[in-house]
Amino acid sequence: MRQASLKAALCTSLFLFAPRAEAAVFMFGANLSGLNEVPAVVTPGAGTAFVTVNDVANTMRVQIAFADLSSNTTAAHIHCCAPLGTNAPVTTTAPAFGGFPLGVTSGALDQTYDMTQPGSYLAAFLTANGGSTAAAFSTLLTGMQAGQAYLNIHTSGNPGGEIRGQLAAVPEPATWGLMLVGFGVIGGAMRKSRQRLRVGYSFA
Repeated sequence: MRQASLKAALCTSLFLFAPRAEAAVFMFGANLSGLNEVPAVVTPGAGTAFVTVNDVANTMRVQIAFADLSSNTTAAHIHCCAPLGTNAPVTTTAPAFGGFPLGVTSGALDQTYDMTQPGSYLAAFLTANGGSTAAAFSTLLTGMQAGQAYLNIHTSGNPGGEIRGQLAAVPEPATWGLMLVGFGVIGGAMRKSRQRLRVGYSFA
């Protein structure tokens, strides 16, 4: 029952992490599913992701919640830039975002990254942008705005990716209060799942 409620909360709570919109802030959200993989993956796993980019502070906040993966996590990052339904190169730190829980089937991440630092990008992506973090950041943001970037979680059983979601721009909603209530549901469900699975992770 707990597993079912957690999965339902994850699947129906896209964009629950939405912060207040401000100038120079761009918000993107995604539902993470095995059906979004190319080719599709059959998995009970599900998740949500929210990415907030500030192109003045040059930061990127990544918030992810996931559960019920079929095997342990091995990597998680953003891929860009290619059309929807195709596979794109890794752009952010590999194998995973700093602080992302590896070796688990359920977990969460809430971290803000300094995109002026070369370590925030995959070395090959940085090189492809002339070694410039400013150019790499611009390329990544442009790709996300064009709907050509996705967040992917890889596992030992699905090294090519088990669940992923295309990052879509999020307009400022009028019902963030309800979304925050939903976020509380996810948090409570995941705390129960953590007790059941004895897997450690934390919200920042």
